[in-house]
Amino acid sequence: MSAITRKEVEHVANLARLQLTEEEAERYTKDLNAILEFAAKLNELDTSNVAPTSHATDVKNVMREDVNRPSLPREEVLKNAPDHEEGQFKVPAVFE
Repeated sequence: MSAITRKEVEHVANLARLQLTEEEAERYTKDLNAILEFAAKLNELDTSNVAPTSHATDVKNVMREDVNRPSLPREEVLKNAPDHEEGQFKVPAVFE
């Protein structure tokens, strides 16, 4: 992996509308290069006998079965609404 230059850090900061001090630009350049060096070390590992995983643990679907059931009657739902109109909840306008 190629090293990240200070110019690239400043360019990305500019795109993100961030104003970096000289010290921050220098520190982020150093930190990002340390991350890339670590990633390069990970690429050296032999993972040919490691099964792909999507989770660190053996997670199963813990959701309940989706069961079709009748909904509540509209009148019963709307009886607790502070205000309703034409079978729908009526709320204050958000836009002018």
